[in-house]
Amino acid sequence: MTEIAKGLAGIKFTESKLTFINGEEGILLHLGIPIQEWAENSTFEELSLALLEGKLPTATELAQFDAHLKENRAIPHQLEKVIQDMPRGINPMQALRTAVSYLGLLDAQSEDITPEARRAITVRMIAQFSTIIAAISRTQEGHDMVAPRMDLTHAGNFLYMLTGQEPTSEQSRLFDIALVLHVDHGMNASTFTAIATSSTLSDMYSCITSAIGALKGPLHGGANEAVMDMLDEIGTPEQAEAFITKKLDNKEKIMGVGHRVYKNFDPRSRVLRDYAEHVANKEGKSNYYQVLETIEKVVVDRLSARGIYPNVDFYSGTVYSDLGIKKEFFTPIFALARISGWCASVIEFSEDNSLLRPSSVYTGEKEAKYVQLQDRK
Repeated sequence: MTEIAKGLAGIKFTESKLTFINGEEGILLHLGIPIQEWAENSTFEELSLALLEGKLPTATELAQFDAHLKENRAIPHQLEKVIQDMPRGINPMQALRTAVSYLGLLDAQSEDITPEARRAITVRMIAQFSTIIAAISRTQEGHDMVAPRMDLTHAGNFLYMLTGQEPTSEQSRLFDIALVLHVDHGMNASTFTAIATSSTLSDMYSCITSAIGALKGPLHGGANEAVMDMLDEIGTPEQAEAFITKKLDNKEKIMGVGHRVYKNFDPRSRVLRDYAEHVANKEGKSNYYQVLETIEKVVVDRLSARGIYPNVDFYSGTVYSDLGIKKEFFTPIFALARISGWCASVIEFSEDNSLLRPSSVYTGEKEAKYVQLQDRK
């Protein structure tokens, strides 16, 4: 009997120098460097460039890349009009998917799939994703769009465009770290989808639109929003233990707990945990954090023997909330970070492209006869 790898688990279809994951030991490396070091020392801009180039950039290279991102932050007026005309109350990921696809219509270079064109398009998309997402958020709330500023970091500028207020240096840095933690994560569903689209020699905008569609699904990008829903349902730290114990006894899923790859603590969750605690205490919003602490303790006591621990989504929602980001925009924020990883993976795969064409195991009949329509019952 043919063995089927459900969900393609364990199947290796390509090579990559970008990201290494050891789920058993809770290790995540980009270009061989632990994610903890990237979060502590680097920026979203630097990690994005490093993945695109496959190496740590020099100061000059990073300055040039940063300048190119800033030059491309503004989005076309035609796209602004499309975003303004979107129906109110729509799923923000639907809005992002439509906006990125429309952006491709406005790009004269969109059909060019040469390495040079893909690289140029990537810079524009990384720069404009933040402007698009902030514009969607503000127009959906009935506010005017806020134009990007050239004197702020990528993270700081997004928060400024989102709220209309310049963030503190600490807020900018916290959001920057959150972006760094989400830039790339190996062959996840959305990255694989982008690569599959690229393998047909389709254009870069189609690749990224496909990835957005994959990320939209609640089994991929929506977990951090679900964590916040759970926290609101629990209410207070005193109710947390009983709530989670009941769910575990009933064999119900705990959002933000467990991971398809990690059988140990997600290293990204360890980084965000520390920042979530710091922000919660500083801003007097310790309630959420105390609930999460209680949940983590119960989960580790009950499930760690099975390799189930909190993942990056467990704490990211709390950090985003403390930065004033509404939970329905948590998944677009995921895309805001992952655009760099998507593009880097597409570019890397394109260097030795092979059309993806997996097979399936046929389980239907093999000797059926066609029955005329009038004779069917």
